[in-house]
Amino acid sequence: MTVAAIQAVPSVVPTELVRGRGGGGPAPKRTVVAYGFWIFILSDIVMFSGLFAAYAVLSGNTAGGPKPVELFNLRNVFIETMCLLFSSYTCGLGALSAERREPGRFLIFALFTFVLGSAFLIIEASEFASMVAKGAGPSRSAFLSSFFTLVGTHGVHVTAGLLWLVYLVAQVMTKGLRSSVLRRLLCWSLFWHALDIVWVGVFTLVYLMGVE
Repeated sequence: MTVAAIQAVPSVVPTELVRGRGGGGPAPKRTVVAYGFWIFILSDIVMFSGLFAAYAVLSGNTAGGPKPVELFNLRNVFIETMCLLFSSYTCGLGALSAERREPGRFLIFALFTFVLGSAFLIIEASEFASMVAKGAGPSRSAFLSSFFTLVGTHGVHVTAGLLWLVYLVAQVMTKGLRSSVLRRLLCWSLFWHALDIVWVGVFTLVYLMGVE
C-alpha cells in the first residue's frame, strides 16, 4: 500500500463510527434522567412488594389483640384514598401546565396537590394516633407491626414527596420553567403517581380485605 493510500484511510472512516451511536451523539439528558429515575421507582416498588408480602403473612397473627375489622374505619380510609387519587390528577394537570410553560397554572395545581397530600397525611396520622390510644401500637402484635411498617413507609414517602414539591415550587418561582427544572418536575410526577399505585395496593390488601 502506498503512503498516499495509507494517509487516505482516516478520511474514509464514516464519521458515525468515530462519534458513536449512529452519528446521533449521546441521548438527551432528559431521557437519561427519566430512565435512571424509573430504575429508582422500580427498586422502590420491589421494597414495597416485600412489605406487602410480610403483611400478607403476618396479618393473621394478632396475638389475641385487636383484629383489622375492629380497628379500621373504612369511611376515613375512603376519604384518605380520594385525597391521594385527586392529588395525582392535579399533579398531572400541573405537569401539563409546566410543559406548556404556564407557571401560574402550575403553581395553582401544585397548591391543590400539596393540600390534598397534606390532608391524606393528617387523616393517616389521626388513624395511627387513635390506634395507639386503644393499645394497638406496632409492638402489640405481628399484625400491627407489619401494618405500621407498610402504611408508615408509604406515609414517609408521601411526606418526602410534599417536601420535594415545595422545593420545586421554590425553583419555579426563582428560576422559571427552564429545562433543568422541567426534568426535576418530570421525576417528581413519576414518583407521586407511583405512590398512588402503591396506595391502591395498600387500600385493597390491608383495608378492604382486612374487614371481610
